Amino acid sequence: MAVRTYSLRGSRPAPTLRIDYARLLNPEQLAAVEAPPGPVLVIAGAGTGKTRTLTFRVARLLEAGLPPESLLLLTFTNKAAREMTRRVEELAGGLYDVRRILGGTFHHAAFRLLREHGQVLGFAPDFGILDREDARDLMALCIGNRGKVTTERRFPRADVLLDLVSMTINLQRPMLEVLADRWPQFLPLADELLAVAVAFQQRKLRQNVMDFDDLLLHLKRLLVEHPVVRERIAGRFRAVLVDEYQDTNHLQGELVDYLAGPEGRVTAVGDDCQSIYGFRGADFRNILDFPERHPGCQVFRLTRNYRSTPEVLALANTSIAHNTRQFAKELRAERPSGPRPVLVPARDGDEQAAFVAQRVLELRDEGVPLAEQAVLYRAHAHSLELQLELARRGIPYRVRSGVRFLEQAHIKDVLAHLRAVQNPRDAIAFVRAARLYPGIGQAIAATLQGAVAEEGAPGDLAAALERPGVTGAVPPRARAGFQRLKTVLVRLCAPGAAGAPGQMIRDVLEGGYAEHLQDTFVASDRRADDLRQLAEYAGRFPTLGDFLSEVALLSELSGEDAAEGEGPDEWLTLSTVHQAKGLEWRAVFVLGLAEGRFPLMMAVRTQEEEEEERRLFYVAVTRARDELALVYPLMSAPRDGERVLLRASRFLQELPEGDRAPYDRLLLQEEADPAWSATPSAGGMISARRGTT
Repeated sequence: MAVRTYSLRGSRPAPTLRIDYARLLNPEQLAAVEAPPGPVLVIAGAGTGKTRTLTFRVARLLEAGLPPESLLLLTFTNKAAREMTRRVEELAGGLYDVRRILGGTFHHAAFRLLREHGQVLGFAPDFGILDREDARDLMALCIGNRGKVTTERRFPRADVLLDLVSMTINLQRPMLEVLADRWPQFLPLADELLAVAVAFQQRKLRQNVMDFDDLLLHLKRLLVEHPVVRERIAGRFRAVLVDEYQDTNHLQGELVDYLAGPEGRVTAVGDDCQSIYGFRGADFRNILDFPERHPGCQVFRLTRNYRSTPEVLALANTSIAHNTRQFAKELRAERPSGPRPVLVPARDGDEQAAFVAQRVLELRDEGVPLAEQAVLYRAHAHSLELQLELARRGIPYRVRSGVRFLEQAHIKDVLAHLRAVQNPRDAIAFVRAARLYPGIGQAIAATLQGAVAEEGAPGDLAAALERPGVTGAVPPRARAGFQRLKTVLVRLCAPGAAGAPGQMIRDVLEGGYAEHLQDTFVASDRRADDLRQLAEYAGRFPTLGDFLSEVALLSELSGEDAAEGEGPDEWLTLSTVHQAKGLEWRAVFVLGLAEGRFPLMMAVRTQEEEEEERRLFYVAVTRARDELALVYPLMSAPRDGERVLLRASRFLQELPEGDRAPYDRLLLQEEADPAWSATPSAGGMISARRGTT
């Protein structure tokens, strides 16, 4: 039986527009807002009023006569959808019941639609939703039910396997491909991993529950396997509007195409130059190929930037022009001229940190509050020296969406090994280190520590680990783990080892902790990089005791709250560029702009990856409203006592030089006179002077 639709032509007169769109929008925004029905792609450059344009587009559709319930507004946070509909209600003077708009995240919309139609897939209308913790517990149960297979061999923890299943669903690729691409160390376990994943899906179906990834997966099943339901849903929505379209993954892109119906009633708003989440599964092809998938698509470009000065935009435009796969556009500033960006080569990480700390205080004295300043970097590990320098100077700071470097679990794990070597009677350190090894839980670790404290004198951990009182305290199930623990600790206790604390950290990493990271944490590569950065820093200290004393002091300083009475303006923001997307500050420092750090060495294996890294640099630059400093170290010390020359990032090298350079070069020199500054740094006084390129 075919199901067809028949359109009734209304007899109502043309609507009277109450909103003066031409007065409230610039010509670019107005053209996008007033575009006729059909597929519309709005390429909205940074700071060009993307949210404003989408909000007015919703209002214009309502004023054109579309009922609120016929609109589907997809955003990446429910808060963003609520804010847009609130602004629409204000614009329209409360004439429309915006609560009837289905607005929110993809998962929110999928949940609502599956509540109505999920019965055809075998789900009762009252199906439950598993949050991340619930899903992890269920996955752990499925792993445990496989018995010896998952205990006798190295098997990923529930969190890692949950992420594998999630990536498989969102990328819409076979699990074996995803495994080979992102977790190749687990390829020998492919059959068992697939069996656990299947059991995980079956248990959820039997229990009438879904996790967040299932919401999207089952909505796609609903639309693909049940054409009658698909036509009913597509007929309900007269317009689909998508925010941040460049961040959609493959599955989300497919859902948008299905929901838009055969007429392609979709307005997608995004910026291809800010597509930076490929590592999470975002599919750059969704926005790039949108016109091909939707014939007759109208493409609008928003280029009038209201955020940054012309000088900042000149650098951003010059950089992103090196990408070949993009919708060409050039941002134009609506703000008056300001200071030129500065390029700052620093001797090393310490001098880089000293410059930023000193300049942050100067800007605050010049009237730029700490809250209006931010320091951005490619990876969290690149902020280590800066965090330590800020702690020394008493400059309060917050790490956006993260914890301070020394407070991270993997950092504390490795430091626990070193503390146990320095003082075997440090029960907290020994127990934390021991529990990381297979078969050793809290009780066994505590027993071992007690035996070590009884058997060995301080500083004689290696000898204590060999004595019968300790080895006899190890139960059979923990013997393999104890042997691995003993091998690592004995190596750390070797003669002369305490004189190279950086190498000690690398010994822990290479002695099995790298495998623990892969088995336990989703972002294991990033955590391993953090530890290599910590090893580089530790290599500057002559002894283990000196290093641990410095770490203890700085941990205490960085854990202190800001002085009583200080408000939000007294916090400097530290953030990775990924976490900074969508935000802006008056002054921005971009750190670590050296090859191998920004871009990351492992992130530029292909041209596609290099272009995403360049987009990341573009996002960092366009966070600045007034002042921008691009800083990079000239040397690093990856091994104890060694110094390695670094090259400036390719994103700096490809910028024009001489009279055409979109920046000034800032040369750092140490000031010999202590009276020059009241805030000394570890590397001496830093005085900056502008130089020619």
